Amino acid sequence: MKLTSLNPHDQSVVGELEISTRKDVLEAVAKAKEAFKIWRTISIKNRAEYLQKYSQLLVANREKLAMLITLEMGKPLKEAIGEINDEIDFINYYCERAPEYLADEVVLTKNKESYRMTYEPYGVCACIVPWNFPLMMADSGILPALLAGNTVVLKPSEHCSLSQKMIFELLTETNLPQGVINLVIGNGEVGKMLVEAPIDLVWFTGSTKVGQKIFKKCGEKFIKALLEMGGSSPGIVFADADFGLTMDNLFEARFFNCGQVCSAVKRLVVEKAIFEKVVESFTEKLKKVKIGNPMNNPDFGPLVSQKQLQTLKRQVADAVKKGAKREIGGKQPEGSEFEKGNYFEPTILTNINFEMKIWKEETFGPVLPIIPFETEEEAIAIANNTEYGLSAEIYTTDIEKAERIAKRLEDGTVAINTDNYFKPQCPFGGFRKSGMGREYGRVGLQEFSQIKVLAVSKP
Repeated sequence: MKLTSLNPHDQSVVGELEISTRKDVLEAVAKAKEAFKIWRTISIKNRAEYLQKYSQLLVANREKLAMLITLEMGKPLKEAIGEINDEIDFINYYCERAPEYLADEVVLTKNKESYRMTYEPYGVCACIVPWNFPLMMADSGILPALLAGNTVVLKPSEHCSLSQKMIFELLTETNLPQGVINLVIGNGEVGKMLVEAPIDLVWFTGSTKVGQKIFKKCGEKFIKALLEMGGSSPGIVFADADFGLTMDNLFEARFFNCGQVCSAVKRLVVEKAIFEKVVESFTEKLKKVKIGNPMNNPDFGPLVSQKQLQTLKRQVADAVKKGAKREIGGKQPEGSEFEKGNYFEPTILTNINFEMKIWKEETFGPVLPIIPFETEEEAIAIANNTEYGLSAEIYTTDIEKAERIAKRLEDGTVAINTDNYFKPQCPFGGFRKSGMGREYGRVGLQEFSQIKVLAVSKP
């Protein structure tokens, strides 16, 4: 059977790949297990050298990969190039720091005794990858897994399999030992086969619903699962915030990548004194944006798939039925250019209540519900009114107040007066149904390692 990749701009076929069978999946895992025997013995410094070659190959193939990402996923070409540039910085950081982060640590010396903590790999890691950042998300699983000494079986998103297959091919061009990285192709059924195979660790980024199924299976097998799942991140805006800075940051925080970001601000909570001013500012900004073919670098391209489009339409329709007011947007754009594409107008909704799907569910698209608050306590309660806990943002010139509130928000990352918190040094992950484990930084690398203590007594 074939997996067909469609261009979300017009549903034209970008390419096709053969879907992996159960036999293919088991063979990929077997190759990874065999390669693990060798890969685990290679020094961290030498493992990093392979990935530094990969970084160089990304530079050499930047335009080709960016174009493929845009054709498959729908983000504007300039954003695809930006994703690659950012990821090169992440790779270089990891390669430089991995030998330090995974080095043995002496935790106690006493008389003739010493106690040393070592970091050892698990074995075969299944990396099940989403589509919204095809390169960065794939590398978020692959790179730390390989640097820690694990081998990898990669299962790309069915929406970006061609892009992520190219990533696999660039990694193999570094002359990694055969079987260190392996590829299987398909939809969720192939991912399920991979989780059920004799692997040792699962890294997954995607929906909470799928993540829960993976976690259940990993629990039955008693293997580790690293899960970065859904988010419905709140943004809290106080009347004393720097208004221009706040609006610029929040525009990116909600609408970057056409709103298809796990950590995007998906619920905006605004102090009543400036509520109307914020709504008006967003509305005026959105009146000026350009929507169109992502190859032409508009402000907004299409959503990745028809499924995502239909989900967003249902969420907005439910909100309107329950009393929400459309300040701008709320429908598919008109015109021949948009007839076949997965386009949805950037949307601002007000008169929100907590029973609306747009509030209770994760919204993966350019839609922002805005709700007023009067007191600090009310703002905190509204922000925490969700089953998710990935990230949050606070805007105020009173930093003491912001840090006081940040301690009470139930989120893995809280940003104050900024949306620019994705750094390779900073662990990222969520509370509650937003996930388990952390990516990036020292902690993110060590997540892919088992800890062994060597207790030595000299005679």
